[in-house]
Amino acid sequence: MSTTFTLDTSTSRANPTPAPMKRLTVPAIQRRKFEGKTDEPLVMLTAYTARQAQILDPHCDMLLVGDSLAQVIYGLPSTLPVTLDMMIAHGAAVVRGSYHSVVLVDMPFGAYEASPQQAFAAASRILAETGCAAVKLEGGQAMAETIAFLSQRGIPVMAHIGLTPQAVNALGGYGARGKSQQEHAKIMADARAVADAGAFAVVLEGVMEELADAITTSIDIPVIGIGASAQCDGQVLVIDDMLGMFDRVPRFVKRYGNLAETIEGAVKNYAADVRSRAFPTEDQVYRPKK
Repeated sequence: MSTTFTLDTSTSRANPTPAPMKRLTVPAIQRRKFEGKTDEPLVMLTAYTARQAQILDPHCDMLLVGDSLAQVIYGLPSTLPVTLDMMIAHGAAVVRGSYHSVVLVDMPFGAYEASPQQAFAAASRILAETGCAAVKLEGGQAMAETIAFLSQRGIPVMAHIGLTPQAVNALGGYGARGKSQQEHAKIMADARAVADAGAFAVVLEGVMEELADAITTSIDIPVIGIGASAQCDGQVLVIDDMLGMFDRVPRFVKRYGNLAETIEGAVKNYAADVRSRAFPTEDQVYRPKK
């Protein structure tokens, strides 16, 4: 199915907009489900740098500047130490490197939970300083008031329920959610609460397939799965996981490449050439013209 691009033109400075390309919008994403067009699922990947955005952008509907940058960029043990300034810096880079996708930025732990007013202050900074289209925050019923507060003030919100990494200490680990009837009911209630509060879409992470299918058919906003179900309205993965940059990945990840091996091979060849003086050659040095 061909995609219609509407409204906003590119804010990219790193990669000029190919005329007459225009950037997708939040309402366009939301209408995909409302108009019954999610027979072609939405494509979403994480991105953290301008160059990543340039490469991913033509193939995606949404680019998420995820707080997963904690692990994949900074080598941190969890997403909890991520700061608002870190998210803004990477969000601005991804916006500069893209012209097509809706760019969303994760709200980091501690930047939005205290009150709707705190969330608005953080989210307004993110939008103003990055140029992104929307923010994403974790939480269901507990965050409904905040989602409504932001949405009513012009800040589009994608919710995130199920396995929520920022709450890993409270959840007791990264295992799949929705195994018990009680947990099933809570996550379903979370999904309905964020939809009713005005979220334009919701990420559903690490839940049982039957529950994911039920949520997808029960709410009228796009459901983006990650370790959920093929029947979700779209899918998202962490780019470094799907490109094979790490040995350990969650069960729900499919590797579409092995960049770690490719990079290591290139570096090994470079090191060997330097040590044997095979690099640089006369093609890589400057000499006076004859």
